[in-house]
Amino acid sequence: MTSRRGFLTGAAGLAGAAGVLAAAKPGVAKPGPMAPEFSFFGDHQAGIVTPQQRHAYFAAFDLITDKREAVAGLLRAWTEAAARMSLGMDEPSGNPDQPPPDSGEALGLHPARLTMTFGFGPGLFIKDGQDRYGLAARRPEALIDLPRFNGDQLIPARTGGDLAVQACADDPQVAFHAVRTLARLADGIAQFRWVQAGFTSGGRPGETPRNLMGFKDGTMNPATGDLALMDQIVWVGDEGGWMRGGSYMVARPIRVALEHWDRMKLAFQEQTVGRHKVSGAPLGKSRESDPLDLDAVDADGNPVIPENSHVRLGAPAANEGAQILRRAYSYDNGLAFIAERWPPWRQGMQIDAGLLFICYQRDPRTGFVKIFENMAKFDMMNQFVTHIGGGLFACPPGAKSGRFVGQELFEV
Repeated sequence: MTSRRGFLTGAAGLAGAAGVLAAAKPGVAKPGPMAPEFSFFGDHQAGIVTPQQRHAYFAAFDLITDKREAVAGLLRAWTEAAARMSLGMDEPSGNPDQPPPDSGEALGLHPARLTMTFGFGPGLFIKDGQDRYGLAARRPEALIDLPRFNGDQLIPARTGGDLAVQACADDPQVAFHAVRTLARLADGIAQFRWVQAGFTSGGRPGETPRNLMGFKDGTMNPATGDLALMDQIVWVGDEGGWMRGGSYMVARPIRVALEHWDRMKLAFQEQTVGRHKVSGAPLGKSRESDPLDLDAVDADGNPVIPENSHVRLGAPAANEGAQILRRAYSYDNGLAFIAERWPPWRQGMQIDAGLLFICYQRDPRTGFVKIFENMAKFDMMNQFVTHIGGGLFACPPGAKSGRFVGQELFEV
């Protein structure tokens, strides 16, 4: 019996799977909200507006080759491996006299709605002043160097990356295996820069997950089923050239001082967030879906939703209508010596946990940057959280069968 997951050792070997992959219907998931398989191919990359899976494994890579054709070959190999893994195809047995063609930890597992979303960092275009691959002139204007925000304490080893992949699945081992497979294919071409595993709470279907601070996370997300809205907020339009149909991903690990947060009074926690903890409703309202009333005041004339609360500062009304699509996950890295947090709450051995913040938008300059510049200065939550890394990545449109992700970029 052959294994259901695996990878081939290079682009040449992967080409043999192309005929099988071409038979898959592009961009269509099997029926049902919890379908076990998603086809990798389509107009847009999967894993952006796809219903969020329970687990994520995010990885950023540094390119270590100076050959443009090697980068293109890697992206082709990654594309075909991702397409294969997302459908859960079997892999022939390996040669006993050779390293096994698959790491084996996902043998017998279902695809678990696996999606893999690829992004290109600024370093693919120019790095240390060098145009390594002749792509500098094709760097999108929207792929900016993110500004340094108030309170940032970015750790170089957890920041940046030339290539990135967001692997999401309902089984954490499936997501991990997917990234491990890519890393093996990248041997000699790219190497890990930083990684972060994430998870969401397993509530009832359709229920907003809770983050590690105990609050519902993502209540105000725009509806992914509204195609016109997604075109407005998420997908790059005709102005994007080779990025048309793609999106820009911001990924940031945000450490949360949970020990400090847990000592705060419930009322203060709710004022910090701007919502009731149990129901998720805006302060002064009873249901999670109730709209924010930013004009409401209490008997003393004070805003019911504090002026420096998290939800007020992140609301479109406070940011000239700016919106992003959140796809965040909680993370827990165990105990660690925490020395870089600001303010210096009990520096020492603490739980290294927080939020793997991921968001998508048509243009980060009018999305994440516009919103977060405001929040970084005034958000009450800043006394409990520290942005410790991350990056901005241009996620090209989805690939057609027989082509690789980002192929339009290399066709010059």
